[in-house]
Amino acid sequence: MSTERLQFSWRPANEASVEDVAAVFDAGGASKCRCQALKVPGWIWRDSTQDGREAALREQTACGTTSPTSGLIGYVDGEPAGWVAVEPRDTYPRIWSRKQPWMRMEPERDGIWSVTCFVVRKGMRNTGLMYELAAATVEYGQQVGASVLEGYPIEPAPGKKVIWDEASVGLLQVFLDAGYDVYASPTLRRRVVRRTLA
Repeated sequence: MSTERLQFSWRPANEASVEDVAAVFDAGGASKCRCQALKVPGWIWRDSTQDGREAALREQTACGTTSPTSGLIGYVDGEPAGWVAVEPRDTYPRIWSRKQPWMRMEPERDGIWSVTCFVVRKGMRNTGLMYELAAATVEYGQQVGASVLEGYPIEPAPGKKVIWDEASVGLLQVFLDAGYDVYASPTLRRRVVRRTLA
């Protein structure tokens, strides 16, 4: 199955409906996390509740408002099918509280937006949707005036596959196809990628 035969579109989550966001998260393997892993200041399961994470996502996406939003909803043939989180890096408390320095390189630099999470509904995986969502971050970043987009994908070992939960941060090839470049390789499989915007 390929999105070449399907019509892809996207919109910022604040221009989508609450129901569209819920449709992606409820059937996308992120029903518990709700894209809060890097948003809560402490450990996600210990220091937050399911109700709290759901409420936080509703507030962050700001559906139906003109407030800043926390990501993009991707549509296939008009149906909500995927999500990618993209926000200014300083809106992610756990990026700054974690010990890994590769998540906060150039801490004083302005205009860095982080692309932290992908969610694709079951039934829409292996269609190329993650590639479409990554490309959408570039168009969106240009619209909102980001100077740099930064992601933290996994590069699978040759011949190896990753489970979907691991792939939620994105795969290296997905970012490369969207014009990102490898900026650092802090671990055997982890990459930091950046796309500089005009």
